[in-house]
Amino acid sequence: MALHLKGRVDIAALTQSFQEIVRRHEVLRTIFVMGEGGEPVQKILPDLKLDVDRIDLSAEQIDQASVWQAMCREEAAKPFDLQRGPLIRASLLILVDSGSEQEAILMLTMHHIVSDGWSSAVLINEFAALYRAFSQGRPSPLAELPIQYADFACWQRRWLSGGELDRQLSYWRQRLADATGVLELPTDRPRPAVMTYRGSNISFEIPLELARQARALSKQYNVTLFMLLLAVFKLLLSRYSGQTDLCVGIPVANRNRREIEDLIGFFVNTLVLRSDLSANPTFAELLEQIRATVLDAQNHQDLPFEKLVEALQPVRDPSRSPLFQIMFDLQKDEPFSLNLPGLEINVIDDESVSSKFDLCFNINDMQAGCLGVRVEFNTDLFEPESMVRLVQHYQVLLLNVIKQPKMLLSEILMLTGAERQQILDSRCVNQVNYPHEFSIHQLFELQVERTPNAIAIKYEDQTLSYAELNAKANQLAHYLAAKGVGPEVVVAIGMPRSLDMFIALLATIKAGAVFLPLDLELPLERLKFMLEDSEAVVLLTQAVWLGELPFEKTICINLNFVKSQIDKLSMENPPSVATAQNLAYVIYTSGTTNKPKAVMVSNASLVNAYYGWRDVYRLGEKVRAHLLMANFSFDVCTGDFVRALLSGDKLVICPKYLLLDAPKLYELLLAENIGMAEFVPAVLRNLISYLEMEQKNLAFMDMLICGSDSWTSEEYNCFQGFLASQSRLINSYGLTEVTIDSFYYEATEVESDILPIGRPYANTRSYILDKNLQLVPIGVVGELCLAGVGLARGYLKRPDLSAEKFIPDPYGPEGSRLYKTGDLARYRADGNIEYLGRIDNQVKIRGFRIELGEIEAQLLQHITVKEAVVLAREDHPGDKRLVAYIVEDQLGGLQLDEIKDHLKQALPNYMVPIAFVILDKMPLSINGKIDRKSLPQPEWSGLSVREYSAPQGEIEMTIAAVWEQLLDVGTVGRNDHFFELGGHSLLVINLIQRLREKGLSAEVRTIFAAPVLADMATALAHEQHQVVAIEIPPNLLDTEADIFGGSVIEEFRI
Repeated sequence: MALHLKGRVDIAALTQSFQEIVRRHEVLRTIFVMGEGGEPVQKILPDLKLDVDRIDLSAEQIDQASVWQAMCREEAAKPFDLQRGPLIRASLLILVDSGSEQEAILMLTMHHIVSDGWSSAVLINEFAALYRAFSQGRPSPLAELPIQYADFACWQRRWLSGGELDRQLSYWRQRLADATGVLELPTDRPRPAVMTYRGSNISFEIPLELARQARALSKQYNVTLFMLLLAVFKLLLSRYSGQTDLCVGIPVANRNRREIEDLIGFFVNTLVLRSDLSANPTFAELLEQIRATVLDAQNHQDLPFEKLVEALQPVRDPSRSPLFQIMFDLQKDEPFSLNLPGLEINVIDDESVSSKFDLCFNINDMQAGCLGVRVEFNTDLFEPESMVRLVQHYQVLLLNVIKQPKMLLSEILMLTGAERQQILDSRCVNQVNYPHEFSIHQLFELQVERTPNAIAIKYEDQTLSYAELNAKANQLAHYLAAKGVGPEVVVAIGMPRSLDMFIALLATIKAGAVFLPLDLELPLERLKFMLEDSEAVVLLTQAVWLGELPFEKTICINLNFVKSQIDKLSMENPPSVATAQNLAYVIYTSGTTNKPKAVMVSNASLVNAYYGWRDVYRLGEKVRAHLLMANFSFDVCTGDFVRALLSGDKLVICPKYLLLDAPKLYELLLAENIGMAEFVPAVLRNLISYLEMEQKNLAFMDMLICGSDSWTSEEYNCFQGFLASQSRLINSYGLTEVTIDSFYYEATEVESDILPIGRPYANTRSYILDKNLQLVPIGVVGELCLAGVGLARGYLKRPDLSAEKFIPDPYGPEGSRLYKTGDLARYRADGNIEYLGRIDNQVKIRGFRIELGEIEAQLLQHITVKEAVVLAREDHPGDKRLVAYIVEDQLGGLQLDEIKDHLKQALPNYMVPIAFVILDKMPLSINGKIDRKSLPQPEWSGLSVREYSAPQGEIEMTIAAVWEQLLDVGTVGRNDHFFELGGHSLLVINLIQRLREKGLSAEVRTIFAAPVLADMATALAHEQHQVVAIEIPPNLLDTEADIFGGSVIEEFRI
């Protein structure tokens, strides 16, 4: 603490006063030395001299205020020598010395082990009494202390050995049973791995009238002012964190005996007050709950906090304090101002440079009637601006609960009217009038008229001009129309990557129908479900085997067999028969049941998406070549197609096998002079690594989009270095349910730790709402909800799910809807949005959004599985793996290889867990639910289900060693399968690099073609000696290869 002294300082009296205080209080003469067993032992010195350092700044030509404030901060941060003492320091800074008049700062510092807030008041009061006497030549007026701090310590030790300890401990065990003790307030910076104590503080004042109303309400409900203010604070914390089980610490003086009131020492204890807001009570009901909690806690306040922690043994996290991270306190204001002989003394407000907890919310009940609030916060977690908003919201909540104390907590507003309107105006209104009367194919036809001879699309050495593409699409559209295809009729397209694939897509749209893109590498059972569920009337394909499947309601048309018929049809544009509200396409995504769900997207939504891209990316201003890398069955492929061909640009289709081959991918980018491409981080990281190694760049590109929420600010800044200064790097975020892309972010450099997803495209309204659909303020985490023209019609044949996810928009025009994304996000102060993860059971594995419930449902369909839980574990940073936990049915007979085969027949390879753990029973929490946090880590070394055979020869042993290290598994045999052991397409990149470090040259396609260790060794041996090359057609790779479920680009999509 610091005191401001004005008058004439009697240095001798001042020094004598503090020396007498040290003599009176044994605790200030206590030191701590190491005992024989290595444990610290306290030792009380018979006497100890305390020197008052005197520093004269009066003659210095300096900014005195800045200097003494800095010195106070330095003094507060200076460590004590516990073994030598003293544990109190005093320094006098002379600011003005005119002979008869002085002005000085007295800095007093006591170690927290020997003092608390009450002790500071005792110290000041004793100093005042002693200084008044000694400066006038009188002896000390203070009576000798009847007991010392050591006496209290002995009494407490005896008390703790009795039955009272058990009684109080029993209460706290029951009260805090099953409490996590973790309050996740939204932070401005990532939480450090080890808790820091760097802090600052802000102060504000609750006006007199509002404070008066608060006191009146507390009397009305028979609660103390402390209880009322704490209840409002608990409501604030619940709104900020989204949690309803809240633990907050409160300090108690713990001086409930008259003999210890005048002692200096650390007596203060901390109580943990737990509140449950899950039932959404009224504020009046919360007040009653808080009242009971506080009174019970006060009746059990003697148990030292450290004993409570020792007894409960919470999971220790070095980044957080145990049991609670937020402190709340209310103190009665006792303004200090002393007039001593020739000296006026005032306490200087403490400018905290430390914070013991994440947040300390201290309220001072001022004598003037108002309430002073001081918030001490950890500066490694929070910015001052965030704390200012927090206290403003506290005041708004206080005002609103006073107005309507019987209102449900969920209905109490936290935002001011102005703040609410600012959020709606700045983040939810971006209406732009686009020509929605046109459909995609009509816009394409207009482009054909402008650039008929320009190259529209290219795949390897095949090209089509705009006129040629249009003509071929027209012929197929006429063919489809003759088959009865039209609006709202689903046409499935299942064919390998080729020009014909996109002719079929365009023809379907021209016929007014709905295209359904299929990934031919999916399990047959899943493909059959999609065709049956969508009621596809036609399946366009070039795969003979697909046409042989028994699709009862679907006409399978092999385009190779009817080519001669189609070539005879008209090349003229067919009449437009679909409206803007008719569907353009349906796309299947992972579902919560054991089946995928289909998203229905209209023509208007797709047209709106194009114009949004056009405005942001300035499409059409110059001719570009676009590179399409996405799998056909993912919506971003449609986005690439639309962006290029409606703008008069060239669309280059990237062969799948090039995506992970960085040198060849770069050659393609360079050879085709690609100006615009959408990457996922995995492919981009691999490419950048190659460019860095070869000292190459992407300066020839003018637009690079990274479509993912999984890359970092550091990577964004790094990637900028490989582009030209005028090039643009875009972070894109989108959802199938809101037509491909919803947000974009662009900057020259990102300074924050989290890479924002940015702002919405035109005609997209974005809200961040709490679970009660209330707008959350800036910085607070909520669910990202989207509205506008881009919203999908809903889920095909899933009215229940559509009604759950597509709900009326409470903030939009009448009759409008919004989509609940299930994504956690928050507004930044600069208007951008940060993505922070998922709310529900959906996870991302290698870029795919996966509903864990769909995998669990498939497991439960197997006759030997009684219970199943699937987790996405990240036991090693950056390596997220699906793990299935299974309880066997009482009939027994469970075989893991059968379980795996069962899943592979119904799910894409990326959804099949890599590890299976068999349990006798599922661990349950105290409320009877499955305790997912207690599920054990799998034994990664036992992943193989193949018969073991030791590697043979140098190459096999080298590969085995690389696999063991890369996949973090135990002994690898020559029969083991790279992808069955946890390998996936992203790890192929690392595998090739590590093999090359061992002197084995490997190609991407070789890994996929020969995933079994012995086969891979044979293939690599051939490559080393440059014997006959192994020819593997791009579309005949092993279906078990898990080449991102058939999609490299979508592996990290969304």
